[in-house]
Amino acid sequence: MEGDAGGGGGLVPALAEPLERFLRHLSLERGRSPHTVRAYRSDLRSMLDGLGEPAELDLAHLRRRLAEAHSAGAARTTLARRAAAVRSFTAWAVRVGVLGTDPGARLSSPRGRPALPEVVRADQAAAVLDAAVSGAAEEHPEALRDLALLEVLYATGIRVAEACGLDLADVDDSRRTLRVVGKGDRERTVVFGVPAARALDRWRRLGRPALVGPQTPPALFLGVRGGRIDPRVARTVVHRAMTAVPGAPDIGPHGLRHAAATHLLNGGADLRHVQELLGHATLSTTQLYTHVTVDRLKVVHDQAHPRA
Repeated sequence: MEGDAGGGGGLVPALAEPLERFLRHLSLERGRSPHTVRAYRSDLRSMLDGLGEPAELDLAHLRRRLAEAHSAGAARTTLARRAAAVRSFTAWAVRVGVLGTDPGARLSSPRGRPALPEVVRADQAAAVLDAAVSGAAEEHPEALRDLALLEVLYATGIRVAEACGLDLADVDDSRRTLRVVGKGDRERTVVFGVPAARALDRWRRLGRPALVGPQTPPALFLGVRGGRIDPRVARTVVHRAMTAVPGAPDIGPHGLRHAAATHLLNGGADLRHVQELLGHATLSTTQLYTHVTVDRLKVVHDQAHPRA
């Protein structure tokens, strides 16, 4: 463990010693990175500050430290991270006999808001796909696959795991739809446009056969060894495509999913349609995901409700 990852700083020795033991536990036994250990050290020093001995560590102290951090302007994510760090510490301290009871077990904290990806403008998304089209001009199998994958992700807004799980039979060319199995094994149908249809056709006719091997599954998208494409490979494909366009944000498949939903709403799509497209169980999830404002919800309500 790096030297600055240990030590209790200004803590009294009775607390500094178990803190350093816990940090060694994180590093050596749980395999946490030096960066993670440093973050734990900083958070725990903040939460343990002001105590004279382990016996003084109780729920009231922990809540007071979080309240003080909140009053000082700490973000919700910071408060949640500190609470999680101290819960890990107190649970460990009980196991090794430093504490008799676990005060962190009853400590709650505000949940951090989900981080949303940077929004990609429609013109940037078009430029990324145009660059991918140019890259596939020589009909190299991987380039054809990458283009088809990018077009599908942006056209449908499906999750990267859902895209990697698609089989050939899930594509309905006549209706331009995909059968997608999402979270909780919920099945839904999503539509795609002409550019995605063209890219899928070229990939299946010209690219996919070159990667097929004896053990190839009926997967729509394949890796270079003929197996089903791995989500990590798909993420690399998206990141690489974004870097090809100057000024475009470096996002992954989740960013393309977000862009698809946002651009649909900006174009006047109904919120419920976007909810179905994304496979969200509740409308509130879609609202958060796409930065939909209350004003937009009011418009939808006014248009749809007979007593609006």
